[in-house]
Amino acid sequence: MQTMLESLVEKHRPAAREGKVAEYIPELAKQDPRQLGVAVVDPAGEVHAAGDYRTRFTLQSISKLVSLMVALMDHGEEGVFSKVGMEPTGDPFHSLYKLEIADEAKPLNPMINAGAIVVSSLIRGRTVEERAERVIHLVREMADNPDIDMNRAVYRSERDTADRNRALAYFLKGCGVIDEVEETLDIYFRQCSICVDCIDLARMGLCLAQNGVTLRGKRVIPEDIARLAKTFMVTCGMYNASGEFAIRVGIPAKSGVSGGILALVPGRMGIGVFGPALDKKGNSITGTRLLEDFSKKLGLSIF
Repeated sequence: MQTMLESLVEKHRPAAREGKVAEYIPELAKQDPRQLGVAVVDPAGEVHAAGDYRTRFTLQSISKLVSLMVALMDHGEEGVFSKVGMEPTGDPFHSLYKLEIADEAKPLNPMINAGAIVVSSLIRGRTVEERAERVIHLVREMADNPDIDMNRAVYRSERDTADRNRALAYFLKGCGVIDEVEETLDIYFRQCSICVDCIDLARMGLCLAQNGVTLRGKRVIPEDIARLAKTFMVTCGMYNASGEFAIRVGIPAKSGVSGGILALVPGRMGIGVFGPALDKKGNSITGTRLLEDFSKKLGLSIF
């Protein structure tokens, strides 16, 4: 396994020149596009890792999975999915188009920005800090790493340049879907700024692969909610490239524009990948190619 991962990193690292980092978030624009790391964790806790796997990066849209699970624990399926749908979309993750033409302003799924903003509005707590901390706490538990926290420079960078997300949020408020724009967005920016490395991601993936049970055997997510999260990873986790990813790679995954990808094989392993050079749909070019190669070599597809 170790030799294979090292070989895959060296093979796919050159593809970084075909993409670019997320320049619309100033702090993310500082990332080195040539970096590529991967970590794999199995149920016995054995870790194999290669490349830039110790480089820390922010979850970005990977956090949408975690906030969804917190909201589901707060409100149940009926409460959450009365506000946001369950359908994949072929539109970009930050699109406003479907909201404008639909009969009701209900985001298609929780993995696009509009849907994730609605989900963030549902997280319970007395203050913004307390509500965001509940998302951070679940990340810490899934990754078995109490030191995980948010990157405040990235948080400020997102908060200060989030014109498009503010447009989405004000549209949602105008349609009566959310009540508070700035408080909800603050929670959203904080969750996106949670900082991890590939091993953290792989352990989070293993927690989901084990239906919500961590490496230490602690249940931190109800089994039915873990199942829902994995389903959304398959259908919506790679933005509007989710169908192609399901065909080419065939495992549940969720990407973020920092270049991270959380992936898993049910019952077998959690996988964390980091490669900040993105394709036009916002997914890591090197990361997706590495995962495709890895899945084919080991026959990991769930289909």
